[in-house]
Parts: sequence; structure tokens; C-alpha cells
Amino acid sequence: MFLFLVVALAVVVAAVTLAVVGGGEGDGPLPDAAPERLQDPLPPDRPVNRADIESLRFPLAARGYRMADVDDALSRLGAELAERDARIADLESALAGAQAGPGGRVPMDKPAPEDQQ
Repeated sequence: MFLFLVVALAVVVAAVTLAVVGGGEGDGPLPDAAPERLQDPLPPDRPVNRADIESLRFPLAARGYRMADVDDALSRLGAELAERDARIADLESALAGAQAGPGGRVPMDKPAPEDQQ
């Protein structure tokens, strides 16, 4: 019985080995599978919005996610955030300049209500 199990195991190992490396027919070993790519990348023709980020899904690789896809998405998001931060800083400085214009500071408080008789 033990000898039968050893022979059966040897036959299975030989069959798997021949299937993987090729048994003489065909092109040789198993062909490489094409890597899975990011299906819906971030839109290149417009700024990224919240829906784009929520729908972004990275394909799985052997050990997690494909680093190139994640790096591309993070680079794009970082560049857009830096651009928005610069735009906000420009608008804040323009607002500060308008408030300190020729008449001095413009008060930001609500005007006092007029006395009603």
C-alpha cells in the first residue's frame, strides 16, 4: 500500500512538472499572463473630482497593488493639490490686498443696525 502511494505521488509530480515546463509539444513553458492594468485611470483632460477618487480601484498584483499604478495616481493627486493650494494662496493674498486697498482696512464686522424710532 505504501509503495502504491509513493508511485502515485511520483506520477502526479511528473505530470505537473511536464505541464509546467512543457512536455515536448507546444511552445515550451506556460505563457506569461498579461499584467492587469488600471481600468479607469484618472481623467487626463480635466481636474480630478471627488467622484473620480471614490471610483478609483487599483488592480491586485502578486503582493498587493501594482506600485506603478498607485504611484501614478498619487503623483497626479499631489500635483493637483499643490496647484489648488497655490491658487488658494493667490486668492487669499489678492483678498488681503483688496482689503488693505487705498482706504485702509475694510472692516469685516457686520454694520451696526440703525436706530429705529
